[in-house]
Amino acid sequence: MIANNKKNQVNFSRAIQWLTKHNAFNDERDAIESEQESETSEWRRINKKCEESFDKYLMYCEMLPKAEVKRIEKSDLY
Repeated sequence: MIANNKKNQVNFSRAIQWLTKHNAFNDERDAIESEQESETSEWRRINKKCEESFDKYLMYCEMLPKAEVKRIEKSDLY
């Protein structure tokens, strides 16, 4: 995806990058959760990575105009 305004491209790309990482961690966390009934150390480790990646995504979204954030939220990644 490309930002509408070139000056926002770096933050736009980084937001997408962190959202993609969050989605991967979330999928991994869900797979671990479906295999095991209780929270294990592996699940907690992946959960922490999932939370940190989403926090970084939000940090980059704060640097973007609302229109760019809405484009990301309407995409298949979100």
